[in-house]
Amino acid sequence: MGLSKSFQLVLFIVFGLLTYRTYTIENNEVQDQGEVALANYLQYVQTIDQWHGSGEALYQRMSKAFSFQFFQYINNTDSNDNFTHGSLLRSADDFASKIFNVELGHVQNFTDGRLQVRLDTTSVLSPSFNDLEQTATLLISAYVALMLLFTVLMQVHRRRINYAAEYITHIPDLSFLAIEQSRFPGVLHPIGKALEICRSQLKLSLDRIHKENDQLTKTAYQDPVSGFSTRQRFAQHIESITKSKTQQYGVLVVVRAAELATINQLFGRTAGDDYLGKLATCIRKSVSNLGLSYCFRISSGDFVIFIDRITLNEGEQFLEQLKCYLDEYAQSTKSDSVAHAGMVPYQQGSEPVALMTLADTAVSVAQTLGPNHYYQMEKLSGNEQSGNDHWKVTIDDLINRRSIKFFQQPIQPCNSDTQIYRELLARFYNSEGKNLPTTTVIAMAERYDMSIELDKMIVTQTIKLLTENPTITGKVGINISAPSALQDNFTMWLKDILSKHRAIAARLVFEINESGMQTNLESSHQFVTQIHKVGAKIAIERFGLGFTSFKFFREVQPDFIKLDSSYSQNIEQNNNNKFFVRMIVDIAKRIGILVIATGVEKQEEKFILEKLLVDGLQGYYIAKPEVLLIKQ
Repeated sequence: MGLSKSFQLVLFIVFGLLTYRTYTIENNEVQDQGEVALANYLQYVQTIDQWHGSGEALYQRMSKAFSFQFFQYINNTDSNDNFTHGSLLRSADDFASKIFNVELGHVQNFTDGRLQVRLDTTSVLSPSFNDLEQTATLLISAYVALMLLFTVLMQVHRRRINYAAEYITHIPDLSFLAIEQSRFPGVLHPIGKALEICRSQLKLSLDRIHKENDQLTKTAYQDPVSGFSTRQRFAQHIESITKSKTQQYGVLVVVRAAELATINQLFGRTAGDDYLGKLATCIRKSVSNLGLSYCFRISSGDFVIFIDRITLNEGEQFLEQLKCYLDEYAQSTKSDSVAHAGMVPYQQGSEPVALMTLADTAVSVAQTLGPNHYYQMEKLSGNEQSGNDHWKVTIDDLINRRSIKFFQQPIQPCNSDTQIYRELLARFYNSEGKNLPTTTVIAMAERYDMSIELDKMIVTQTIKLLTENPTITGKVGINISAPSALQDNFTMWLKDILSKHRAIAARLVFEINESGMQTNLESSHQFVTQIHKVGAKIAIERFGLGFTSFKFFREVQPDFIKLDSSYSQNIEQNNNNKFFVRMIVDIAKRIGILVIATGVEKQEEKFILEKLLVDGLQGYYIAKPEVLLIKQ
């Protein structure tokens, strides 16, 4: 119940009680006066208790002293002396007698008859009724006056509340108009003060939120490593070119940091981020004098640059400048390659997919030409296969010439009773002796069904390495692609060649990516079984990323599982990773599989993983890869 109705109810009860109290007092007074009048009547009747005569005469005599509502005399022997005056029923307009219930009746027996009377109550009721009427009128008038005053005050109060409510309602509009403090006098003053504080604090908070939102927007659309815009901004920019109705033209350049995966593997993620940051600096310096340009990082190792209002020929200046900076960076870090670039022209209405396909092809061609090379494609369509042809020729050439060299990276056992191995990392080079991006070579070989021949070359060169270098002892691991391992003809070839080199086979551990093996568990199991028959071992790398990882325990039965490096990264702060590693180790130990943690880059990660009882550790913190030379 609201304040208004509550106040009205309380006021009604108070005035009701006052009226009832007044009535009670007056009613008691009426009863007292009635008793007095009745007592006087009885005293008078005693003076005529020996009455003899007619009833009318008796009435005439008594009416001089009293007023009667009803008078009846009944003679015992002579009905002619009977007399009746008035009525026992009160008059309908006698409102006072209805308010005050007082009975002044009496029955008296005489010698000759019987007298029944009811005294008139007018003299008794009138004073009290008049007092009650006056008091009630005063109380009702006061009640009505108070109610009217309360109504007026409530209207004023309601207008003030409505003002406050309307102000609060418009707060989401962010108008922040000044508060009219005059609308909040007296007890309402704290509300006005609170609204003013709320207004000022909300305005300050919104200003702060706007600043934070601007910062978050900038962070969301700005890559923290390179400082370039992110893929979302790239999508918006290329769409604006596609839908533009005004004339636009320029060149699009894709710069691919093809060595990122290698650097992450050899030197760790921190070195990879540093590499990307310096590559971005090279790009930024190259475009500094070319007018309007837009730089984006669209994936882990791909950058896109739009340079407006220049032709493909004019864009070569940028590519030459970029190559100079990349060569300087490579020389300072004593690395063979930093990145490759592909350039294509664009104009308004260019189809984004076709444009990016063309640019990707240009980069692919550049990667086959050697470290830090670039390539330009002049047409927007019709030449897309040239990059594929380059890669096919390049991969076929490196297979025929056996253009491979090895790095080695040891795996540290966590206890002296565990026999682990060192991993051999294959690196490739073209006919000019220039390094090719390993990740791209393997990906292109798988795309064009050349992975079997590439893996055969890797295996034969590994056997040759171990045969001709007796100083290399212990077990060694080599990577082969899952598409090769799942082919029966490759499995039979591998079994056959290992059967001829049993001593070498017993030292080999073949590492295969988990996600590739999951595509065909039956073929995966067949491959592992055949390899085990010739004494070699199997390791499943990047374990834990697939949804069916646990099937390897039951169906594939490898000798080693190498946990994906994401489980090692900051494991000291990630309880979920700890739980997963602990569970994998527990299951693996029950069935004799050794667990190796990869990507270990910090001392804290090493300590935690050792406590979780993994069997081996591999990563930049444990040991850096070293070059192995093959005797020709």
